[in-house]
Amino acid sequence: MSEKKETSPALKRSWFQELSAEFKKITWPTGKQLVKETIVVLVSAILIGGIIVVVDYLLNYGLQYLW
Repeated sequence: MSEKKETSPALKRSWFQELSAEFKKITWPTGKQLVKETIVVLVSAILIGGIIVVVDYLLNYGLQYLW
């Protein structure tokens, strides 16, 4: 049978203290960085979507002549 671990309040407090310490190490982006990176992601997604549409259209157009 498996043994159940009992979590004491001291263990929970220690875990939350470690979590808090880890969050203090995070370097959050500035608002300006966030806007720039969001724009890069959106433009990349649109470009990749456009490439997929063009390739799909070309394949569909080319396969029409084979069938």
